Amino acid sequence: MVETVKNYINGQFVPSKSSQKTDVFNPATLELLCHTPTGHEDDLNAAVEAAAAAFPAWRDTPAVDRVQYFFNFKTILEKHYEELATLVVKEHGKTYKEALGDVRRAIQMVETAIGLPALLRGEYKDNVARNIDSMAQRRPLGVFACIAPFNFPAMVPYWFFPFAVAAGNTYIIKPSELVPLTQVRMFELLHEAGFPKGVINMVHGGKDTGNQILTHPGIKGISFVGSTPVAKHIYSTGTAHGKRVQALGGAKNCLVILPDASMEKSVQAMVESCYGCAGERCLAGSVLVGVGPAYNKMKELAVKYASEIVVGDGMDPKTTMGPVVTAAAKQRILDDINAAVEEGSELILDGRALASMKGNFIGPTIFDHVKPDSIIATKEIFGPVIGLMQVKDLDEAIAMINASNYGNTASLFTSNGAAVRHFIQNVHPSMVGINLGVPAPMSIFGFGGSKDSFFGDIKGQIESIDFFTEKHISMIRWFSEDLTDVSSPHWST
Repeated sequence: MVETVKNYINGQFVPSKSSQKTDVFNPATLELLCHTPTGHEDDLNAAVEAAAAAFPAWRDTPAVDRVQYFFNFKTILEKHYEELATLVVKEHGKTYKEALGDVRRAIQMVETAIGLPALLRGEYKDNVARNIDSMAQRRPLGVFACIAPFNFPAMVPYWFFPFAVAAGNTYIIKPSELVPLTQVRMFELLHEAGFPKGVINMVHGGKDTGNQILTHPGIKGISFVGSTPVAKHIYSTGTAHGKRVQALGGAKNCLVILPDASMEKSVQAMVESCYGCAGERCLAGSVLVGVGPAYNKMKELAVKYASEIVVGDGMDPKTTMGPVVTAAAKQRILDDINAAVEEGSELILDGRALASMKGNFIGPTIFDHVKPDSIIATKEIFGPVIGLMQVKDLDEAIAMINASNYGNTASLFTSNGAAVRHFIQNVHPSMVGINLGVPAPMSIFGFGGSKDSFFGDIKGQIESIDFFTEKHISMIRWFSEDLTDVSSPHWST
């Protein structure tokens, strides 16, 4: 029989009270892998109750002791590194190499969280006024939750939860119902690491469970990654219910190349950015912009490299691009390709032929001379589709990037330092790559876009320490006349 995955609440795996389920398929083979319960309000209530009960003792545990569990966990994750990557491929579809990167990034977050005792230090100043001292302490707030996306089953929850828990909070993760198996296995490893009961919990579910998290009075804050429309809903609903919210939304990332760039290496990196993880990542390139004479060579090489991509099962070593996650995602992307053709965009590499393969496959697709207001230039396709665009100069490229409602990332390929400086200073996206197709910040930096790509004030990874704590300020005065002679018997007793 196919398994229905269980929740992890108060230190044990328990079945959901929901009788409804979502089928989870291997996107390459269409094998039925498991069922995900759609969620029940009693499941979340039990998780919040367990997390709230665990919070006082966990908060009062010294930070140096809290992170010892993460030392254990990091060692365990390393032992199961390849096993976890295989699970990611099985339920998501990305290549094994990409899945290894997914898991490695999760481990890096744990490594960084281990250093939190130094980062949780407070502040102190004596004599802020006569005989008055002041200090600030970072304090955890309580129960936090993460609503995770499907595209990085291992990594994305770890942008948040290790920092929250190492800072003294307790936590609930709701994995995507489309990819539950990686997190189930990681929670088995968390259990092995020995975390106290209730500190970290997992509740499965779909949209209704997500909405329940947004309104639950016992949850102090929410971290979310997903599409922009949902991110807006998460932010507006969560904040309306008095919660801290950091909601990372969608993207339409442009990669710009100047004529002085190292052309072959640059275009190869641009194409890999667009087709990595079948385009299902928020840092994926989407529109390749050639400045002046760089356009023709960029086009030639983009078609060449895209045509060399091998589409197939991510566990096959020959595969360089896997399927998209679900049949519904495949159909949505095909609909967008068809709409772009009807709109008049010029299709020069058509990946629709591979849609007849068994599995959720779409081949690399390229549109030429896309217009700034076209579907391909404005809509987040979230699939293996590239638009090519030509501009006369760098300022036109910057203006085009800044006209977008999205502001996740943008990249420039060049050997000109002045152009780099001008680009970095003037583009709106808050994550910028120079000669990099996927400028993903490491765990020791913050992660998050701008404009409609991010809703909130504090971003993920290391910056989220400010999200998961508050500064508690104390003003202290001692009256000098209360000072007793230290030689008196009073002091000796």
